[in-house]
Amino acid sequence: MSDRNETPVKYAYKGANLISFGLSIKLLFTGYLTTIAAGYLMALIQILFTHGMADGKFGLSMDDIVYSYYGDRSGSVLESKLNGSMKYNAPEQERFKIIQWVRDGADEVVYNKDIKPIVDQFCTGCHGVNAGSLPDFTKFGTLKKLTESNEGATFQSLTRLSHIHLFGISFIFMFVGIIFSFSTGVPCKYKYPAIVMPYLFLLIDIASWWLTKLNPHFALLVFVAGAGLGVSFAFMWTVSMYQMWILGGILKQSDRRNAILRD
Repeated sequence: MSDRNETPVKYAYKGANLISFGLSIKLLFTGYLTTIAAGYLMALIQILFTHGMADGKFGLSMDDIVYSYYGDRSGSVLESKLNGSMKYNAPEQERFKIIQWVRDGADEVVYNKDIKPIVDQFCTGCHGVNAGSLPDFTKFGTLKKLTESNEGATFQSLTRLSHIHLFGISFIFMFVGIIFSFSTGVPCKYKYPAIVMPYLFLLIDIASWWLTKLNPHFALLVFVAGAGLGVSFAFMWTVSMYQMWILGGILKQSDRRNAILRD
């Protein structure tokens, strides 16, 4: 027996927007957006403690970007790390001994006598046999390579990071963009660019790593791309949450428009 109260087909998709969705959809979207926002914040903090310490000072600067990708070619990788992101992992006196050993030519005899005890005490806890992606400092040869001129990120590491970011971040923004697409009342001149911007700036961001590796003058492009990603994410996140929980929640507004089939 047919249900007389069945919704007519022509009205089936009306109200398909963030304001008028049911509570279950809003909770699903909110859980995802909240988790992604927390992950984005952790990523920014991680950048501050890695790239942001490349010049030995807390906070992201142009020198940090240049040192991370192009390198500080006036000194070694090891010295750069000891004066940068690894600065607080060993006492000042021990750090100076290692740096002086590097500047004196990184002799293996001197290493075994004076430097190895310091490395064993302060470094191999993280840089050990089971270090994973970190260099293994229990091997002299590995440490010796880091005493060479600091030329920044290697092409191998850039390739690995590029494909991880291209796949991972594009998926994140695809789902954020899908949720934002259900918003209504946002002028097309803002809505369309907000959806497209993350992919554009992601490509610029990845390209800027490689360009900065070749020429330090492209470091500014890293900042521009990062800012573009952040602005587009913040805009889509804020609009989506506002329409779900302020307009459709606190203010109890209703909207019969179909946000997917009509702009």
